Amino acid sequence: MTFTLEPIQPSPKQSGVDFGAIINDLDLEKISPEDFEKLFEAVYTYQVIVVRNQGHIHPKTQYELTKRFDPQNIDIYGHGSMHNASESVISRDISPLPEVPQVQLLGHSIVKNHFGIEEKKLTHPSHTVFHKDCLTKEEMEAGQTRFYRWHMDAALYKLNPPKVTTLFAIKNPEPRREIVRYDDSTGDQLDVQLGTTAFISGQRAFEILPQELKELAFKTKVKYAAHPYLWMSKAKARSTGLGMVSEGKELTKDQLPEINEEHIKIYPMLWKNPVTGKIHLQVHPAAVEDLIIDGKPVGNLNEVRELLYKIQRPAISPENVFAHEWQDGDFVIFHNRGLLHSVVGSLKDTDERVFHQCNIASADDPIPVTEADFAPYRNIQASA
Repeated sequence: MTFTLEPIQPSPKQSGVDFGAIINDLDLEKISPEDFEKLFEAVYTYQVIVVRNQGHIHPKTQYELTKRFDPQNIDIYGHGSMHNASESVISRDISPLPEVPQVQLLGHSIVKNHFGIEEKKLTHPSHTVFHKDCLTKEEMEAGQTRFYRWHMDAALYKLNPPKVTTLFAIKNPEPRREIVRYDDSTGDQLDVQLGTTAFISGQRAFEILPQELKELAFKTKVKYAAHPYLWMSKAKARSTGLGMVSEGKELTKDQLPEINEEHIKIYPMLWKNPVTGKIHLQVHPAAVEDLIIDGKPVGNLNEVRELLYKIQRPAISPENVFAHEWQDGDFVIFHNRGLLHSVVGSLKDTDERVFHQCNIASADDPIPVTEADFAPYRNIQASA
């Protein structure tokens, strides 16, 4: 008997959450070929799949399962070696497991004798080291927090983005509620569980755009900075975690490692779901250096960021955010090319969180949206 998919039942306040599903009756250590085919379809259809009760999963199983979603992958961690660069904004957040180096250890605690790691102090990412304006210690102790950084998992230089990411929750902190503050003059806030991972759908991000911005997105390409996580390492993010503040703090080309122009990534703003055929707005805003609209570069970083924020900000409004409430043993598989996600939470020294993450760079470029794919949206506008 095959497994059962239970679509996420959002609260009335999460009216825009139309993605995500839970599986309670599947053992990923023993998954059959038939069940994997069904799981593959489900990940691209529901975008986020939560498989419960997987506390026994070995890192090798996680790696092998992740690989099966992209058999032609190049067997390199999605960020390549960039996460090892000491100045990179992601270097402090993850550590490869010596026994299965394709799987990364992350969390918040001191871990000992853990799959080849003798001892490691893990620190949960905090907005206080990444945002321009931060909450006070008193505000955080009172249960207030921020989205850390909205992103997809990707090197965005030399390597193509992974198709899926897997996240395995070994240990979660004792549950308590926090309030995510947007602090962007909207008054928006979101009640979440401590240590949640927040997701937004790229499909919905596209579909809620007004027609003129849909048209703009269709004719726009996104140019990512060379060595983007070093390039942005001195800059600071907006209070929503959605992109950076322009203060001229990005590293210059002379301050970066050698740049191979062939490795610079330029992708369409809109990507096509390989299973559903749906259109996803898919941009990692913090890493963008320029936008190319109808073949012409914007050429001004501040203007690029303001335009991107206008396009992407509606998608992270509270009603559109799925904030997963982790349980120990949850194994989450998500469509990395169809979502953005953010770590969340202000953890205390006494809180413990231990996760394994795996994603693998793909040999394939994202699938671009064609004129034929976009035509129905023009027809909708014409008939309105």
